[in-house]
Amino acid sequence: MGQLTVAEYDALERAIVDARRIRLFRRGTEFLVVPEKLVVRDGREAIIARHPTTGAALEILLEETDRFEVVR
Repeated sequence: MGQLTVAEYDALERAIVDARRIRLFRRGTEFLVVPEKLVVRDGREAIIARHPTTGAALEILLEETDRFEVVR
């Protein structure tokens, strides 16, 4: 995915603030998660999220993400 657009950053930040689910697509797999924060680790942006059912923590690198969308 690389660098997000301003609109995508806004949507992701709003999803974090509102604790709204997002749908991520990575390598042909769909992930439904609740994002908690956006971080930079070793110069790479990542979304820290939780699985909505199990509560398991996930760290997903944005550069490995094909796309995402906020679930309404």
